[in-house]
Amino acid sequence: MAVFGPNTPSPPIPWRWSLRGVGRVAALLGGAGGSALEYLRMPREERTSVAGKARWLQRTCRRALRAFKIEVVAEGEALPHGVMLAPNHVSYMDILVLSALAPTVFVAKSEVKGWPLFGWFARMAGTLFIRRQVRADVVRVGEQLAPVMAAGVNLVVFLEGTSTDGQDVNPFRPSMLEPAVKASWPLCPVALRYEVPAGRDATWEVAWWGSMPLLPHVIGFAGLEWVRVHVRRAAVLTAEGDRKELAAQLEAQVRALLHGESGARRE
Repeated sequence: MAVFGPNTPSPPIPWRWSLRGVGRVAALLGGAGGSALEYLRMPREERTSVAGKARWLQRTCRRALRAFKIEVVAEGEALPHGVMLAPNHVSYMDILVLSALAPTVFVAKSEVKGWPLFGWFARMAGTLFIRRQVRADVVRVGEQLAPVMAAGVNLVVFLEGTSTDGQDVNPFRPSMLEPAVKASWPLCPVALRYEVPAGRDATWEVAWWGSMPLLPHVIGFAGLEWVRVHVRRAAVLTAEGDRKELAAQLEAQVRALLHGESGARRE
């Protein structure tokens, strides 16, 4: 199994301009402008509450999926609400997909704050930013997770720590499971699998990993004729016991879901 990291060498990403791609990026920017105006017009209590910001992000992500012409296929049971989701991580598109399905708050790497457009929306939506390599920061963010769960929205922590090419699952890191185990939160393993037209390659035209530059990747992604993402989940379980063993259990279930195996128990 290949293990991906932020410095994993990736294929060169060409600037693949197309009328379709330019049109979709323009539609995305138009929708983003509408969402920004909506945010500014929201009542103050809505803009400052965890649930209010998560609902705003859900509406924004649904607009973005329409702009990119992405079809979301939820296989089996719909995503539950008010749980900690443990998905595999393939692309920045994972955030749009998961948030569109249910109001959600994300834990993201600190670099996301500086991304053009994405960073502003992430900050406004209440994303919790973390420097995973700093132990004290893991503890700090862990203490901020309880209010999210108390608000009844979903919490997404990408336990792989980075994105991959979507073919398999990186080892799940147990550190962010500590607050979940202490409070016995409900957890739900989730697998995302992307599908593209014949002759295209989802492992680098959808998946965003390693040393890939962001902007040419987005432009190329927008030019794909269509993208379909399959979302599968296992049964909700209670966070308990040893967090390293729990991380391994979640990793195994997500891998089984990704590969269509029967080992991931459904509700």
